[in-house]
Amino acid sequence: MKKVPKKIRQVQLQEKLKKDPFLTDEELSELFSVSIQTIRLDRLELGIPELRERIKNMAKKNLNKVKSLHSSEVIGELVEMNLGQSAISIFETTKQHAFEKTKVIKGQYIYSLAESLAIAVIDAQVALVGVANIKYKKPVKIGQKLIAKAEVVKKRGNNKYFVWVKIQIKNEEVFRGKFILVTFSDDKDDGGATF
Repeated sequence: MKKVPKKIRQVQLQEKLKKDPFLTDEELSELFSVSIQTIRLDRLELGIPELRERIKNMAKKNLNKVKSLHSSEVIGELVEMNLGQSAISIFETTKQHAFEKTKVIKGQYIYSLAESLAIAVIDAQVALVGVANIKYKKPVKIGQKLIAKAEVVKKRGNNKYFVWVKIQIKNEEVFRGKFILVTFSDDKDDGGATF
């Protein structure tokens, strides 16, 4: 993008962030061919919070929609929730999530991100993973931001849900999971339910 007048840039900045609220100041500065400081000043003038604050605000709104998990059990920041349909979560990887020697993020954190999002998207009080078919496609390193997207693709009977979760870093898929979840109701004994 070539340099444009400030007023036009600010309108375009608002439009870009509406389409993709996860853009960093660095990415925006590259898009608009201006300094990071210019982007920060534009955001301040427009009353647009920094990325971390935007994520926190979206997460607060969406956590209240989750029925099957407590807010502290959802891994990452839940930034979008269409209960029973789709959800998006963001997870910032740190040194504590990685193997010390290789600096690669441990699979348990990536799987937990996918599993908790798959459970959270289900419109039920109790949901458990019955079957998971997962594939790690690329190593994740310290400091990379994971964006997990869950989609309920099918429902079978009254209590089986098929959920696909894809995790990406900057539009590159690093993990894919297909989950079959079974729901249980609190008002009856589901001890005989099968996966």
